[in-house]
Amino acid sequence: MQTYLIAALGELPFARQHCPSLACAAYHIGAGSSLLRQNALLTVPPGGVLCVSDQNAPFIDDPDTLCAAAVRECSRRAYDGVLLNFTQPPTQDRLTFAARLARILRSEQRRLYLPESYGVSIPDAAILLDTALSGGSLTEHLQEAAARWGTHRLALDVSRVRMQFPLPCPSGVGTSLSEEVFQALMAQEAPAVFFSPELCARYFTYVSSGATRFVLFDDADTLKEKLRLGQQFGISAAFFRWAEIADLADALFPQT
Repeated sequence: MQTYLIAALGELPFARQHCPSLACAAYHIGAGSSLLRQNALLTVPPGGVLCVSDQNAPFIDDPDTLCAAAVRECSRRAYDGVLLNFTQPPTQDRLTFAARLARILRSEQRRLYLPESYGVSIPDAAILLDTALSGGSLTEHLQEAAARWGTHRLALDVSRVRMQFPLPCPSGVGTSLSEEVFQALMAQEAPAVFFSPELCARYFTYVSSGATRFVLFDDADTLKEKLRLGQQFGISAAFFRWAEIADLADALFPQT
């Protein structure tokens, strides 16, 4: 399985020490359907994946121009493909751009990776499956995705879970815990920690102000187990975010 680290420009020197295949988060969409990049990227060695953000992106009124710019950048920087790190719901202009870019990249033996919400409309692209579940079964989640999309279209978005839930929690929606809060909670409670094979994550419970809390979290071993499950299904690519796993990098990417 090919693994990539999504890293901001300032994180690249540290991330590259652990994983040579990077998704450089230094690109965004500008006015006039332009592809903008941070100038300091010129000092970074080529290779990896072009990572485009849609944060504060304007309407894409000329998708062909944006596609051409992305393809030129892939050739110039020897990128394997493009990751659309889009966090907003799909809109028609973004769908049109993604569909055209996917076709072009496929013809050049490159891949387009995009969120699952785009999957139905972009058959030539690889779909990012979030591995951070708070309920159900990760194995079943992968099985359902493989049946729906085909294994060849799947890639893993290996998000690190660190969340707290009230019990009971009918909504299944928890609260994210920062590293500082999580570590303070571990030190204060010294809990018995268990492993959930269904969620492929660790968990513990504790009582605060008479209410029971459920804490679900990942460590290096659970993240590697998620990769192993993906490999069992024949999934060929996975993405980590450096900001989430920097403290686990030595365990996740051992130096040979």
